[in-house]
Amino acid sequence: MGQIGQQTGIARKGLVLSSLTKLKQICDHPQLVGREDGRHSKLEASGKMERLLDLLDSIEENGESALIFTQYVAMGHLLVERIEQRYGRAPFFLHGGIPKEDRDNMVTSFQEGTGPSFFVLSLKAGGVGLNLTRANHVMHYDRWWNPAVENQATDRVFRIGQEKDVQVYKLICQGTLEERIDELIEHKKALSEQVVGSGETWLTEMSDTELQDLIKLQGEDWM
Repeated sequence: MGQIGQQTGIARKGLVLSSLTKLKQICDHPQLVGREDGRHSKLEASGKMERLLDLLDSIEENGESALIFTQYVAMGHLLVERIEQRYGRAPFFLHGGIPKEDRDNMVTSFQEGTGPSFFVLSLKAGGVGLNLTRANHVMHYDRWWNPAVENQATDRVFRIGQEKDVQVYKLICQGTLEERIDELIEHKKALSEQVVGSGETWLTEMSDTELQDLIKLQGEDWM
């Protein structure tokens, strides 16, 4: 916050966005930040990851399928690793580096039920142009700051041919900036779908005081 207070214009916006992204990655899994400088530990735990696996246990027991969206490719690899450890089979993982032929094969195999029941997708690569009606659960592992992008991703299962009820989950770390960004997004959506804008600009334009309130931990458990 001290550095942000000394910056203006584009430099300030860039620093705000990079700082919020780091905090958001920590909410996903502490290993995400450590991986960038080679100091992550396999022992670092993530409450969000454990909650996701609890939900997937129930989905697996019921013989159902789920899409799991994340905006970070590194998080997608972590999800694949943990899901394979837990269920003995790696989920498909679609991200921007997957060739079109492999992408098409994944979608076909998933839809026909010959592939794994869990499908991990990076939000940008899997947000449009896919028909994945086999799934009846959609998990947003991290909230995108533009709700329209989230809605596009969720719509992958709300396609022609979908005959099941669909459950949508948005995983949020309580007491952190994730919870307050979620509150801001929902409040702005209630006022107008257009207020939030098309990207992260609305976050970078917050005042120093608003940012300080956004990132501080809240609740007795975090004092």
